[in-house]
Amino acid sequence: NGPMEGFWGILKRERYYGRRFTSRETLVAMIEGYIAYYNDRRLQRNLGVMTPTEKHESYLRVA
Repeated sequence: NGPMEGFWGILKRERYYGRRFTSRETLVAMIEGYIAYYNDRRLQRNLGVMTPTEKHESYLRVA
């Protein structure tokens, strides 16, 4: 649960605080876009400067 709490904290800090959303759909689209960005493009030091998707794929290659 800790990693998910961290993820939502990062999302709120980077994309939510200080912004106003005109509709629920706009908010949902922002969250979906951020999840795609976080998984596929956002490098993370704790994963060896890889994205979560790259790290997952590296585990699959080893298995």
